[in-house]
Amino acid sequence: MTLIDTSAWVEALRKDGTADVRARVAELLTAGQASLCPIVALELWNGAGGENERARVRRLVDELPCHEFTTAIWNRAYELARSCRSKGVTVPATDLLIAAAAQVHRVGLLHVDRHFDLIAQAATDAESVGNGAEIVDD
Repeated sequence: MTLIDTSAWVEALRKDGTADVRARVAELLTAGQASLCPIVALELWNGAGGENERARVRRLVDELPCHEFTTAIWNRAYELARSCRSKGVTVPATDLLIAAAAQVHRVGLLHVDRHFDLIAQAATDAESVGNGAEIVDD
């Protein structure tokens, strides 16, 4: 299972999105291996403009597994935030939660957002977000 970050969804849903990202997301969807979490769903809803985009988001939210946020995820996000702050790294709280969800649920993370690279570099233990993270470059 792979948690797909908003950054990868945006590329995949654009008609002119990065081909590698579009292909990887399509592959995960076809294999039944794509998932999301509440923050990613919220970001997708927030960015959906017209009725067609809202219909796409509704299908994703209705059909894909969602990694709910548990106390363990919040606690891991706090740890990641402390690790980042102690190394002078500032990243959005939403990305900390997404990284924590992938770690706690032990799933891969597909993204095209450098914040996840910064989180991985700042994480101090062996289970950094880099384990299982899949970065698709432009």
